[in-house]
Amino acid sequence: MNTSSSRRLRDCGLTVGELPTGHRNTITDVPGVAVGHATLKGGNVNTGVTAILPHAKNIFRDKVMATSVVFNGFGKTTGLVQVDELGAIETPILLTNTLSVGTAAEGLVRYKLSRNPEIGILTGTVNPVVGECNDGFLNDIRGLHVKTAHVDEAIHAASADFAQGAVGGGTGMSAYGLKGGIGSASRRIEIDGMAYYLGILVLANFGRLEDLTIAGRPLGRKIAEARKAKGEADTGSIIIVLATDLPTSERQLRRIAKRTAVGLARTGSHLGHGSGDLCIAFTTANRIQHFERRAVIDWHALAEPRIDLAFRAASEATEEAVIDAMLAAEPMVGRDGNRRDSLRDYLHLL
Repeated sequence: MNTSSSRRLRDCGLTVGELPTGHRNTITDVPGVAVGHATLKGGNVNTGVTAILPHAKNIFRDKVMATSVVFNGFGKTTGLVQVDELGAIETPILLTNTLSVGTAAEGLVRYKLSRNPEIGILTGTVNPVVGECNDGFLNDIRGLHVKTAHVDEAIHAASADFAQGAVGGGTGMSAYGLKGGIGSASRRIEIDGMAYYLGILVLANFGRLEDLTIAGRPLGRKIAEARKAKGEADTGSIIIVLATDLPTSERQLRRIAKRTAVGLARTGSHLGHGSGDLCIAFTTANRIQHFERRAVIDWHALAEPRIDLAFRAASEATEEAVIDAMLAAEPMVGRDGNRRDSLRDYLHLL
């Protein structure tokens, strides 16, 4: 097993589940989806912004059907009340640190105002969607280093190919007592001869070291024994973003999003009291036009007996994305000398 170059689970010769991956094995295997980062890294400042764009058009005018699922609500997100009420997302999705949610939301609003002069005048306002995790162990979170300009930077950097690990919103995050961050994976689903994709991106900042499980192998206890130290309590969070081009209703999408918790559990998570765990999900197949003129519109949905493949895809891709977030992340010394090792340093214990 090549530990020095193992930046993804499959580099280690390990796989999760049975469904095939997309070409990139990331959330951007869903056509049109793009991801970008703004990264602040060095010394006491280790934070940033990650932007997920559902498609390349004006998402305020051409919204995607969406939902969210909260597994444990110890979090400070914005926008999810309206997402669940109206079943749509109308901005890019941003991920950042806990105390920068307000700044990120302002940056996102300013971004949409600059491209939609009708907002607040000819039509209603805009609903910014921002998720967060607490990176305070490695980052000077009280310094409020994320600025609105970083939102623009992350959005403008968005593309189908993007970095994982300690980048963007994941720069200062920890997972299972090791370095965490941004991870992504995808699955390819065939239904009636048609290929569809389901992709996951995680902001991984959760978990108790002793619980860490890699592809069914209990690695966390071995790491704790090698360190001769007990792990910390699970007081972090994880934001899961699920994208698909499967045609679904909001209700079906919510059912699929719930299965991401299965993937979390397979990595060792117990959805602890102090961990904010949630999933934001959208489908690019069904669009909602802001200036819709028709009184009755047509959407397509998956036949319910076919939904099991999507359940499996959500579970498998979430499990793999979490591990890839940790494998991609380099060791880091951050705020006040606090340190997180990389999972890659312990792969020899598998």
